[in-house]
Amino acid sequence: MSVLLNHKQPLPLALPNAAKRLDQQPAPDQAVAAKSQRLKTWDLAPMFHCSIVGTCLTTSELRQVLAKVGDIDAKVATDHALHSRGVRAAGQRDISGKLLNKALDRRHERILKQFSRLSSPSEIKAQWNKAVDEGDISGAYWAVLSHPASERALVNEVFGEVHMLSHLVGSSSRLDLARLRKLQLDIEARDEKIARQETRLQTAATDHALLQKRVDELEVSLLRKKAMTGEPAPMGADQRQEARLLQRLQAADQRADEYDDRLAALEAKLAEADRRAVALAEENKALRRELELLESVVTMPDASGAIHSNEPQALLYVGGRPNLFDRLRKLAESRNIDLVLHDGGVEDNLSLLPAMVGRVSWAIFPVDCISHSAADMVKRLCRENEKPYLPLRSASLASFAAAIAQPLAVAE
Repeated sequence: MSVLLNHKQPLPLALPNAAKRLDQQPAPDQAVAAKSQRLKTWDLAPMFHCSIVGTCLTTSELRQVLAKVGDIDAKVATDHALHSRGVRAAGQRDISGKLLNKALDRRHERILKQFSRLSSPSEIKAQWNKAVDEGDISGAYWAVLSHPASERALVNEVFGEVHMLSHLVGSSSRLDLARLRKLQLDIEARDEKIARQETRLQTAATDHALLQKRVDELEVSLLRKKAMTGEPAPMGADQRQEARLLQRLQAADQRADEYDDRLAALEAKLAEADRRAVALAEENKALRRELELLESVVTMPDASGAIHSNEPQALLYVGGRPNLFDRLRKLAESRNIDLVLHDGGVEDNLSLLPAMVGRVSWAIFPVDCISHSAADMVKRLCRENEKPYLPLRSASLASFAAAIAQPLAVAE
């Protein structure tokens, strides 16, 4: 979201044209009808358009809207270009603006019906808070801004909350993207190193083959000379020549052994590089998956494939960073999960873990933010109670969102 909140200036709720229409004093029946109708995007101030398009519609839905109005490159345009065009369309009372409003209403039809039964700002505010707790922010945001009973103070407050939430998600995503970029650079450097090692190996193998060929030629030449003469050469000359040949042969054998040792060492390094490349590729894949799931948790909580059940599931989270516990708990509640927290022995006693494991359905812990003793204890208790556990890659919100948004895999 690229909207900046300015606390020094009041946020206009509707466009000046909308205010002029109110000053025309329509007939009483027309006034009642207008008051009961939800606002359109062009009725709202332009400063709200960016947050509405970025928060309440997905990129694919916006792409479909622009394609319907004849945007020739809607299917290939960048996400930023689509967003800019969607913001312009939101302020126009033409076919593009109407299709945009229709897409918003169709996507959030369920929550719009919930808000339509409300008639006062206090009721709207209470319903907004409930939607935030449940993670359904995008639909509730459009419902509040378009509700005819929403007052300016309420709209400003909701706009500010969504604005700050975008900073929170962006900060977390930037850290993960930075690490992903570093992993990609490491993989590229590893590929270049492997290519250099393969070139050196090929050169060494070629040199070894040429040297061995030369030794064989010398041996054949020596045997042929002895066979042709039928008798040994003069003692001094023959011994000197044989000694030189033996020295060269020994030196060649020594160099061949050195090449073999270097070849074995390079092959070992290549195998290690391949192993690291596989590990980096898996971590790269996990990071991409976590980023996608974290985005879906914030913007489309019902489409992430999360675990849902009629009864809340109890989940034990051991270790991690205490400053993230409130956010972890909200993410868990949005998935109908009762989250039980234990800091891994920093302040909470490890003797509490047996009882906690006994009352939950499964357990998870971040491997980068937990002591070895606490991790081993969780594994042992889960095995004894025949309950699954899952080690997380890190203590980040993204790793936690990925864990609760996919089917549970029992750790071996």
